[in-house]
Parts: sequence; C-alpha cells; structure tokens
Amino acid sequence: MTRDLFDQVERMEAVLGQMLRETADIKRNIKSLIEENKRLSIENQQLRKLLKTSAVTVRAELAAAGLAEEASADRRDEESHVHVGEGYDNLARLYNEGFHICNVYYGHLRTEGDCLFCLSFLHK
Repeated sequence: MTRDLFDQVERMEAVLGQMLRETADIKRNIKSLIEENKRLSIENQQLRKLLKTSAVTVRAELAAAGLAEEASADRRDEESHVHVGEGYDNLARLYNEGFHICNVYYGHLRTEGDCLFCLSFLHK
C-alpha cells in the first residue's frame, strides 16, 4: 500500500514536470507573438504616417500648381489615371524611406541595410 502511494506520487510529479515544461513553451510562444504584434503595430503606424504625409504633399503640390479642380478629379479617378513613372517613383521613395518593395518582403521595414531583391527590382 505504501509503495503504491509512493509510485502514484512519482507519476504525479512526472506529469507536473511535463505540464511545467509545456507551460514554459506556451509562455515563450506568447512572448514571441507579443513581440511580433508590437513590431507590426509600429510598422503599421509608420505606414499610416507615410500615407498621410504623401497625400498631404500631393494635394499641396497640386494646389500650388493651380490645379485644385483637377486634384479633386484626380482623387476620384486616381486608379484609372496612373502615370507610368509615378509607380516607379513611389516605390523608389518607399525604399529610400526604409521599406521593402520586393515581392519577398513587400511593406516590411528594412532593418539590415540594402535588400538585393529590392535593388534588383529597382534596376529593372
């Protein structure tokens, strides 16, 4: 009877040890997800700020050129009236502001200098 009780306690101890290891793994996964969420939130804020800045700059440039009427029409029709060089210029600007423009990491922050994929895309 005493031996059975001791064996039972040992099995319980093994189960608790396994649960503790699983709990530590889950905590590491949660920490990783929290860090990724924070990084993506910061990246999202930077992209929103960049988008607002770009929109204000374009409107200011159009207004300065005396094209205020065309500016409102351009906003309505911007998808159908994209000029050939504008897309390239926008991608080059995004790259210079620290974002990937390649199909591999598009939109992510460049944290380790230049990206060969982005550079090859720009030089096409």
